[in-house]
Amino acid sequence: MREADLLGKFIWHELMTPDAQAATDFYSTVLPWTSEASTVPGYALWMRGPVGVAGLMPQPPSVRDSGTPPNWLVYIAAPDVDATVEAAQRLGGKLLKAPTDIPGIGRFAVLSDPLGAAFAVFTPAMAPPPGGTPEPLGRFSWHELATTDPQGALAFYAELFGWTRGPAHDMGAGGLYQIIEHAGVQIGGLHVLEDPSKPPRWLSYVQIEGLDAAIEAVGTLGGRVLRGPHDVPGGSRVAHILDPQGGMIALHEPARPAEPHRPARRAAAARNRKAVRKASVQAAPTRAKPARKKTVRRKAVGKQRTRRTARPAGARVAKRAARKASRATQAAARRPPARKTAAKRSGRKPAASRPRAKQTRRRTTRRR
Repeated sequence: MREADLLGKFIWHELMTPDAQAATDFYSTVLPWTSEASTVPGYALWMRGPVGVAGLMPQPPSVRDSGTPPNWLVYIAAPDVDATVEAAQRLGGKLLKAPTDIPGIGRFAVLSDPLGAAFAVFTPAMAPPPGGTPEPLGRFSWHELATTDPQGALAFYAELFGWTRGPAHDMGAGGLYQIIEHAGVQIGGLHVLEDPSKPPRWLSYVQIEGLDAAIEAVGTLGGRVLRGPHDVPGGSRVAHILDPQGGMIALHEPARPAEPHRPARRAAAARNRKAVRKASVQAAPTRAKPARKKTVRRKAVGKQRTRRTARPAGARVAKRAARKASRATQAAARRPPARKTAAKRSGRKPAASRPRAKQTRRRTTRRR
């Protein structure tokens, strides 16, 4: 990763608390995290799947006796910790812990900005994954600074890490909420501290699903909900909580996809029904279609038309032969008897033929 991309990226988060075991039980229930021991003695890791997302360490007795409450510390990447510490001091920051090496992990130092908010700078031994994309569930998704002078704080961090000013939202009595950007991506915001008696501080947001269920678990495990849940611009929901030891963190539930318009839902439902019918037809066994009887038309008397069902060729031939035989029988019945033939059989000439012959001879004689 290039130094320009590494500089100013929120790279790690760490909880320092007086009761590490109680904190482990609380956060492992409220958030989708699991706890795992690290190679550093006394230091534990919170994991999201195979990836480490945060660290946990007990407060040293000196810090606990001083009355410092449990707190989450943000680590901001810098390619050169020592040079960043010098630049921060020139801009009015204070050094709280000198640059220190962690073998095999990197080098870090703890500072406070000119208004008193603590943060750490860190140079990892291995390059972190590239930024610029939304963090998945269980990771830190937003960072918010509550301070007495948001514009002065922005000038300090912009000079130190190259952050730029994004859009601002008017919160009414709460003043402006100023968005900060890193490499063109919105990474957090600054606003006026509501209670001036409290020191400025960074608040980290963890992206989760099921905000209402998480809030219920907070109350069951002895934590408190300080604010929310409430909606924020863009459709997300957030809540600020306090763990049983007093560490403050925020929960962030991303916006749900917008419900499609009614006509769009109807069209989608129609497409689904059509796809189901098509799939069922394709899955059903194919059956041979029954043979349809062929129909023919014949002209009837007048304008009406009748329909008859075609018969097999053999039936048609038989019917025609029957009609022909019937007609022959009827014709034979109407035919007069053959008298000549009957007389010939009996040896006599037909009676009607004799006068006819005589008459013929007479006509012939006259003509001659």
